[in-house]
Amino acid sequence: MRILTLGAGAVGSVLAARLSAAGYSVELTARPAHAAAIRAHGLRVTGTDEGTFHPTALADLADASPPDAVLLTVKTFDLAAAATALGRRFPRPVPTLLPQNGLHIEPPVVAALRAASGADPTSALVRAVSSIPATLVGPGVVRQAGAGEIVLRDPAGGGPAAGATALFRDAFARAGLAVRLVDDLDRELWSKAIVNAAINPVTALHRVTNGRLRESPFREEAVALLREAQRAAGAAGVEFSDEVADRALERIVRATAENRSSMLQDRERGRPTEVDAISGEIVRVAAAHGIDLPRTRAVVERLRRPAAADAAQSS
Repeated sequence: MRILTLGAGAVGSVLAARLSAAGYSVELTARPAHAAAIRAHGLRVTGTDEGTFHPTALADLADASPPDAVLLTVKTFDLAAAATALGRRFPRPVPTLLPQNGLHIEPPVVAALRAASGADPTSALVRAVSSIPATLVGPGVVRQAGAGEIVLRDPAGGGPAAGATALFRDAFARAGLAVRLVDDLDRELWSKAIVNAAINPVTALHRVTNGRLRESPFREEAVALLREAQRAAGAAGVEFSDEVADRALERIVRATAENRSSMLQDRERGRPTEVDAISGEIVRVAAAHGIDLPRTRAVVERLRRPAAADAAQSS
């Protein structure tokens, strides 16, 4: 099976590495320096299951072979553009995994693919929840700080994408990646979103590792954001008790104590963050139900500003 990883950052690189080691023919596209380093020296993964892997790194999507499956691993703010490029390059829908952070990312992907290819991609799109802790250390090098897992909707329950889901389930299992199947994927998406909405903004704005959220004042800030996210989830029909939410937050903070969150990494590199797909979407869901989330709204506004501008205004 030929697998294309489109936009291989940290998580996409880990998945490409594991799948290539399992014997799949894997091509990936990535930023020029990352792709060049992989072509020259291989893809080095440190931390969990260290090794050097050899997926085919491409400079451009135009060079990719027709895939049997696609891992669409770009950040949420690049999804529409990446889906458009994918649909133009390969008009026939193929099973495509969406493991992004955030909520409600599928509609713009469906619209972009349909507009670009003229085909209905619904049966090909597979939403996933990934907890693989990965950091792009530098060109050609990724650190995986723990096994993590990939959560998929159980294909046994049927649905238009059941066949595509089964394909990814089997491929990941063959690659030795932990896969968990659930009946209620929406709850899993919300569970990750409320924890991300607590961890990511605090670590990004204070430039601290996840483990520091066990200390004051960072813990109090994170819990305040968590409570607001719980209100939005409840309004959307997905209830989390304080006990359940606190336990989830504590588990992730402990398991990823040394990690620098994805928002922090983006902030440090001067790149946009996924705050709109996570905290911003939580604010929008709450507003649709007449609920204001002032703390979450404030961090969204701050994280939309360039890091240098925010630092200047805060000083």
